[in-house]
Amino acid sequence: MKLSYSTWGMKTTPVDVAIRHCANLGFDGLELTIIPGWPTDAAGLTKADRLSIRQQYDDAGLELCGFSGNIDLLAADWESVRATFCGYLDLAAEMQKAGEHRIVTTTSGGTADEWEMTQHEIAERLGVVSAYAHRVGVMVGIEPHVGSSVHLPEHAIWMMEQVASPGLTLHFDISHFNVQGIPMAESIRLLAPHALHTHVKDERGLAPDHQFLIPGEGDMDYAGYLREMSDAGYSGHIVVEISLMVQARPNYDALSAATQSYNILSAAFQEAQIGRT
Repeated sequence: MKLSYSTWGMKTTPVDVAIRHCANLGFDGLELTIIPGWPTDAAGLTKADRLSIRQQYDDAGLELCGFSGNIDLLAADWESVRATFCGYLDLAAEMQKAGEHRIVTTTSGGTADEWEMTQHEIAERLGVVSAYAHRVGVMVGIEPHVGSSVHLPEHAIWMMEQVASPGLTLHFDISHFNVQGIPMAESIRLLAPHALHTHVKDERGLAPDHQFLIPGEGDMDYAGYLREMSDAGYSGHIVVEISLMVQARPNYDALSAATQSYNILSAAFQEAQIGRT
């Protein structure tokens, strides 16, 4: 497994600063957030920007391990949203190299009580973008998310089976199951075999009264998590994500959060006796 970071937690940090800081810390990869509001919004990246960012990754020795491209799969203006997301998939095909996780991740949208009403519409739309992803040589990673329509392990498995596309994989953020009270061993057993990509963060409490936190601030057993993931056969990137809940703090420092995350997770790899390869 490899230890990586997401620029989701670096909403106001210039991308060159983010790349340099994460590489200097020792991260193996960096996920790029490409939605509106971030400095690397796909809509604002020129051809020259894309080439420059790719070169900066290469110079820093970082893998471009994925893209965070959240959309609302239940959006009323679906055709516009679909076109935007397909643009994200084109960006992934353009910027990522063979061997990297050629993946753009998204949550489902909707609310937790809408699963039965929305599951078939989500599957249909997910099938459309997954087929496009397969045509351009990348993948969509669907992320079950607390409070969203797709939020339980069985929802994710149903979605994978229903869509049945080589352009679809699972993006597995264990924090969303931890705060629903689902034992870590259970969610890993069910979902790790389907997952190509991950997020981790820290957390405390149960939904809806939970808190997402910076690694080291909460109750997450990272060494245990890494051992369970390794035993389940997962060998990809473990990607730290800092939630918007944390970023709303008045004293939030994006670079300090990345540093703390690296220190906690790299120590967990050592404790778990799992090599980063």
